[in-house]
Amino acid sequence: MVVTASYKDKDGKVVENKQERHYHPQATNCRDTKMKYGAQWKVANIRDTAIQPHQPKKETIEFELPDGVRSADVTVDLFYEAVNPDNKYPIHSIKKTVSLDK
Repeated sequence: MVVTASYKDKDGKVVENKQERHYHPQATNCRDTKMKYGAQWKVANIRDTAIQPHQPKKETIEFELPDGVRSADVTVDLFYEAVNPDNKYPIHSIKKTVSLDK
């Protein structure tokens, strides 16, 4: 699973490039903590960073806004990445306007 986040200013101009976070199980051979074969083999999991079904996961994504920018339109997309980064399938997208003003 891959989460991407980007934002635009009030004029629709992209302020910063996308941030990406990857969530994958970690695979080993059960004898040590070194990764073996790559995550696609999933021989044994030592640490699960995957997004689990029906379990909420709270994430914080921080952006630095340029001087004078008080609000931005933020888009967060969730993709399933199949085998390589070119094979991404959209699962969910959220768009919100955030403001530094109260």
